[in-house]
Amino acid sequence: MNREIKTILIADDDRSIRFVLETALTNAGFQVNAFEDGRDLLAVAAQGQGDLVITDVVMPSVSGLDLLKTINTTRPGLPVIVITAQSTLRNAVQAFERGAFEYISKPFDIVKIVDLVKQALSQENKKAKPRHLSGMDSDRFGGFIGSSLAMQELFRTIGRLANSEMTVLIHGESGTGKELVARAVHAHSPRRKGPMTTINMAAIPKNLIESELFGHEKGAFTGAISRRTGHFERAKGGTLFLDEIGDMSMDAQTRLLRVIQDGTFTRVGGQDTLTTNVRIVAATHQDLPAAITEGRFREDLYYRLNVVPLYIPSLRARPEDIPLLADFFLAQVAKKTGERPKQFSVQAMEQLSAYSWPGNVRELENMVQRLMVLVSNDLILPEHLDLSMATNPSSEDLSEPLTMGVELGTEVDKVAGPELEDLVIAAVDQHFRSPDARDITNLYDLIVNRVEVALITRVLQETHGNRVKAAGILGINRNTLRKKIQDHGL
Repeated sequence: MNREIKTILIADDDRSIRFVLETALTNAGFQVNAFEDGRDLLAVAAQGQGDLVITDVVMPSVSGLDLLKTINTTRPGLPVIVITAQSTLRNAVQAFERGAFEYISKPFDIVKIVDLVKQALSQENKKAKPRHLSGMDSDRFGGFIGSSLAMQELFRTIGRLANSEMTVLIHGESGTGKELVARAVHAHSPRRKGPMTTINMAAIPKNLIESELFGHEKGAFTGAISRRTGHFERAKGGTLFLDEIGDMSMDAQTRLLRVIQDGTFTRVGGQDTLTTNVRIVAATHQDLPAAITEGRFREDLYYRLNVVPLYIPSLRARPEDIPLLADFFLAQVAKKTGERPKQFSVQAMEQLSAYSWPGNVRELENMVQRLMVLVSNDLILPEHLDLSMATNPSSEDLSEPLTMGVELGTEVDKVAGPELEDLVIAAVDQHFRSPDARDITNLYDLIVNRVEVALITRVLQETHGNRVKAAGILGINRNTLRKKIQDHGL
């Protein structure tokens, strides 16, 4: 970055956010002009002022995404960092497609924002051109509803993959929506106009997998009465989604590896060499590193597939998203049937949020569909839910919410301890494996800050902003809490 003082333009209708950003960036040596109205920022930028823009998404006059689009027309090459409290897959993808340098969810780490500003200014001449929009239909992404940090990170990663053809390996339990993620990756790639074909390795007999993948010639085996094209040919110019890749036989793995390496294949029983033209997206619910150790999966194939790993959190790891998903599925079923949407009672929603959901989002969707048909009342009560939920081993008493105060720590340790550790490990892994990972020097601060921001935000929500009660629940001094709120820009 040049020694001359750089000017940062900020657009956010939240006065506290403007104050936090302006203070931190001024202290970092930048000149800052902050605006409540995005139109005022555009007027200043159009005059050639400003070296970088930070914008919110939702603002009264002009949205941050429209502001970003205008800037890329009037000031191409001006770095833009998008921040939002309403992180959705649609917003994330559009932000990156329109040329955003970075997309950050609120609440954010102010230190990270300052570091991103420095990075963007040091790379402003290398900034990529905006990508062409793909015309998204928001209804296609119902399974991508979520305000949890884990889902926001997933949105961001999918957004960064827009306009990319890198191989992706999706990790997630059954029912979390791996195929939905694969379709989103395809829909926002340069191959979106091409076909996407899906093959589930667990649903095909092992002796037929190679025929399904590569096709076969007439007479190649008993029952092969005619030539058949495989998925590699059918997906030409598009995406081939290999679901449950961990269930693939070792022989088929060997041949798949050869195809990925050489870019060529032959049909079963054939002689002609064919060239591949597909992007591979694979998915698994299995622990593939463990399968490698046990000799069930090829290590070299794993590294070929795991170029960009995407981790889908289980539903029990993001209970704050359950009410959003449940209401969405209720509305979706009502729209299909023409009925009025039902509602969950407070107690029923508490039970839904406390349940462990071994079948994840798919199980929740199926339950909501049953309830819409079987419950005659407009209000869904606890007694309408499946009896299996009442004896779920993940909670002691699902009819009562967790109490605050001294007992909270015990309940958190009992219910969420291992899952919290899993989330932290997943966050660390994703940091190490992200395609744009830099040299790591402050991982401790990054992870601790993310956990601290989420914890404080949730407790403040529970106490309706009462800092005295929040400090008591957290077990910290009120002044300490006030400083942390200021440091994190909450």
